[in-house]
Amino acid sequence: MLYHGVLKKMRTEFASPINYFLLFENDFIHLNQLLEKTIRVEFTAYECLACGKNKKIFRQGYCYDDFYKQPNVGDWIMKPELSQAHLDIEDRDLDFEKKMQLQPHIVYLANSSNIKVGVTRKAQVPTRWIDQGAHEAIEMLELPNRYLAGITEVALKAHIADKTNWRKMLTNSVVDEKLEDVKLNLKKFIPEETLPYFLENSTELNIEFPVNKYPEKVASINLEKTPNFEGKLKGIKGQYLIFEDGSVFNVRNHEGYKVTIAIL
Repeated sequence: MLYHGVLKKMRTEFASPINYFLLFENDFIHLNQLLEKTIRVEFTAYECLACGKNKKIFRQGYCYDDFYKQPNVGDWIMKPELSQAHLDIEDRDLDFEKKMQLQPHIVYLANSSNIKVGVTRKAQVPTRWIDQGAHEAIEMLELPNRYLAGITEVALKAHIADKTNWRKMLTNSVVDEKLEDVKLNLKKFIPEETLPYFLENSTELNIEFPVNKYPEKVASINLEKTPNFEGKLKGIKGQYLIFEDGSVFNVRNHEGYKVTIAIL
């Protein structure tokens, strides 16, 4: 069976385990059903998610020119503390930025390879945690805009990590933690301005991923270097496909890549 389309971030559905889907223009794949099956992926062209042209993807699914135009990849995405929509200051598109930034945001703790602090829109819970491959997570504060969430994250990451070790996450070299206790221990580092938004009674959410076997070591597949590959699918975690030989494929890192996928 063949599928053709442009890769985008896998869609997820919260269940036990998580359901994963690849959505194409006229079709979709429920990836959980491909566990223990051999699949082949062939890179055929680029297709920028903005202009639709066959131009080399620079970052996040966009060609170089569009990456520096699109409002949804401004610096405030990766650095929420740079948000300025609450001040009526435009970065690239003020209407878009107000819509995204001036809504409830969550500062959270997630454990994927280690405990880390992060920020996401409330509407993206628990999707954000699933995409990070976190097997447990907890909400710490709920704030009315992205800026306040950002300055809180900056204060907290002086005391706890804000990055995930993707290799540890994919080999499942992780330890369960009592996130409620960590949340309470970090409370004293929250800025006075945002402390009233602290969530006293939030509880830990546990997440199960569809993985039949974790690899001992991982090797990342890059379609630029390996435009064709095949392997038996053993699991899906975060935004990665995990294959029997220990190779892993980050779907999100290949947004804007046009592929043909064969189920062998």
